[in-house]
Amino acid sequence: MKRRDIIKRLGFLPLGAGVFGSMLPFSAARGESTRTQGAKRNLLKELGIRTFINAAGTYTAMTASLMHDEVMEAIEQSAKEFCMLEEVQDKVGEKIAKMVHAEAAMVTAGAFSALTLGMAGILTGADQKKVKQLPHRLEESGMKSEVILQKAHFDGYEHALANTGVTIIPVETAEDVDRAVNEKTASMHFLNWHAPEGKIQHEEWLALAKKHNLPTSIDIAADVPPVSNLWKFNDMGFSFVALSGGKAICGPQSAGILMGKKDIIAAARLNNFPNSVTIGRGMKVNKEEMLGMYAALDRYINQDHDKEWKMWEDRVKTITSEVEKINGVTTTVTVPPIANHNPKITISWDSNKIKLTRRDLGRKLRKGSPSIEVMSWGDDQHSIDLTVFMLKSGQDKIVAKRLREELSGGNV
Repeated sequence: MKRRDIIKRLGFLPLGAGVFGSMLPFSAARGESTRTQGAKRNLLKELGIRTFINAAGTYTAMTASLMHDEVMEAIEQSAKEFCMLEEVQDKVGEKIAKMVHAEAAMVTAGAFSALTLGMAGILTGADQKKVKQLPHRLEESGMKSEVILQKAHFDGYEHALANTGVTIIPVETAEDVDRAVNEKTASMHFLNWHAPEGKIQHEEWLALAKKHNLPTSIDIAADVPPVSNLWKFNDMGFSFVALSGGKAICGPQSAGILMGKKDIIAAARLNNFPNSVTIGRGMKVNKEEMLGMYAALDRYINQDHDKEWKMWEDRVKTITSEVEKINGVTTTVTVPPIANHNPKITISWDSNKIKLTRRDLGRKLRKGSPSIEVMSWGDDQHSIDLTVFMLKSGQDKIVAKRLREELSGGNV
């Protein structure tokens, strides 16, 4: 009997659609594509989405970092199986906690999410009633409502804490902390990136928190490398640490890690998905991201970091030696002390010899082929910044060549 005859006959059956569905191959019944294997679709090209060489860094708007093969394999493998989310979080969290010297850990929807959930955990503890009340009427619910933060540490990301309903109380000195602490104080927060600008450093901050019997949190979102920062602040005694997973670690961009004291992480999970009526219900992390984050962290910790740094230095040399051939161009290489701790190249030029602005050069590189992104914003109009740690193999030579072409073209 021909297939069209089967279809005709099934059309007269009461449950024809259901019967027909049961006769389809399993993949088709699930709505999967039955296309024959051939050339894979390139949706970026199909949709006309610009791709570029990333000589800027791990900026979220630039989709941060690229995942390694081990991470993609973990994601692809787990995408083909069903799992219970809580079990994945349990097992992955246990492994990550051991890696980072923490009592407990969990994968979050980025560092911002880690800050919100960690703060929520401090406020509610294991009280399910309080979990359902965040972020409203904290004091009416018997929760504390203030978090102490140094003025130099305000940079906008404290909003992740404020999302729980707390008020951020600014301080500058140890005496300010003593005066600020009261019955409403929930915790003390520290922004690692701005540590040099603050008057109170990590050890004194922790001592003050211990003096007042308060939990402490720290934001180290982009502060890896060095690899030791993954466990440094847990070893120091911070109550929880928030980390981005999609920057130098090269995990899924939308993933992060919350690590710290066991009771806080457990409470943070109560405030998180898949639990309903929680502040974190929309901060969903799928099983693929959890396992991808674990694979990325495992790879990052165990890779040869000295070899990686040497590779960066070689790439820097490739670029600087090429552009320094141009009359009027100089280069400076620096390493940011905390966040984005990797070599940064500043290329400067004599405006009397090269008629380009910082923005002009950035635009030319962006619109060229291949497109290249550098740090083309800022006040200095006659220099540009770039990094090499997000470049693929061989792209340092392309960047060097393009920079020399554009800078030479501006000579007068």
